[in-house]
Amino acid sequence: MASVEHCLYCFETLAAELQGRKPMTLDQIKKSWAEYISSTTPAAATTTTSEASSSSSEAAVKQSPALRRLAASSSSSTSSSSSSSLSLTSSTPATSLSSSPAPPEGEEVASSSPLFITWNTNHPRHGYILRGCIGTFEPQPLATGLSSYALISALQDSRFHPISLSELPKLQVAVTLLTDFEDAKDKMDWELGKHGIRISFYERGRRYGATYLPDVATEQGWTKEETLVSLMRKAGWSGRGEGWEGVDLKVVRYQGRKEKLEYEGYKEWRDWVEEQQGRE
Repeated sequence: MASVEHCLYCFETLAAELQGRKPMTLDQIKKSWAEYISSTTPAAATTTTSEASSSSSEAAVKQSPALRRLAASSSSSTSSSSSSSLSLTSSTPATSLSSSPAPPEGEEVASSSPLFITWNTNHPRHGYILRGCIGTFEPQPLATGLSSYALISALQDSRFHPISLSELPKLQVAVTLLTDFEDAKDKMDWELGKHGIRISFYERGRRYGATYLPDVATEQGWTKEETLVSLMRKAGWSGRGEGWEGVDLKVVRYQGRKEKLEYEGYKEWRDWVEEQQGRE
C-alpha cells in the first residue's frame, strides 16, 4: 500500500528538480523516516527500523500538527476521500499515460505497482484543488515509477502550467497504488467509494477510454450513472446524455491504496534531515 515514505519521496523528487539538486533515493528516505520517527518519539526508540517504518502513521500522531493531520487523514486499506474540498470536474480527476494490461490478480505491489500521483494546491477559499494528476496502469518499480510520475504529473499535465518552486509550500501530494483489477460483469458491477473504474468502448470506428480513481465519484457526490456519463465525456464521447446506456461499455474495476501528505509535513522532515547532515 502507499505510505508516508512514498509521499515524502514524491515531494523530495519535485523539490530537488525545482531546486537543482540531487534528490534522496527511496531507500534513503525509508531509512531516514524510520530514524526520524525513532529520534522524535521516545516510545519508538526501541523498535527496529522495519517496525518504525510500518508504524509511522501511529508514531506521527505524537509529532507536529502537520504529521498528526497526516496520520488522522491517511487510510491504511482503501483509497479514501480527502476531508478538504477537491475541485474536480469530469475532465480533470485523472489522466493515464499507459494503456497496458492490468496486472495479474495477486501480483506483489510492495516493490512494483500501477500508480497515480496527484498534486493538489491549497486555495484560500476552496481548500485543496487539483493541480496535476497522471499515472499508469503498467506496473512500475516504485523506486523509479514514483519519481518519474511525481515529475510528470507536476510538470507535464497539459491541463495546467508546470508547478513552480514558489508553489511548493501550498502543495499536497497523494500517492495511489492500484490493486485488485477485475473485469466487471456489466457496466454497473462496481461499488462507489471502493472501486476505481476504467472504461473502454467503440463508436463509429473509434476507440475511447478513460479512468476515474476510487475516490472521485464520492468526492463529487455522483451516482453510478452520473459517474459513467462523466467518464464517457472525459474519454471524448459527444453523444446525447440519454444515449449513454446504448453504448457497449467494457468496464474494468480496481481498488486503490492511497496516502496523502502536505508540504508542511515534508518540510519538517526535510529540515530534520538537513540538521542531521550538518552534524556529520
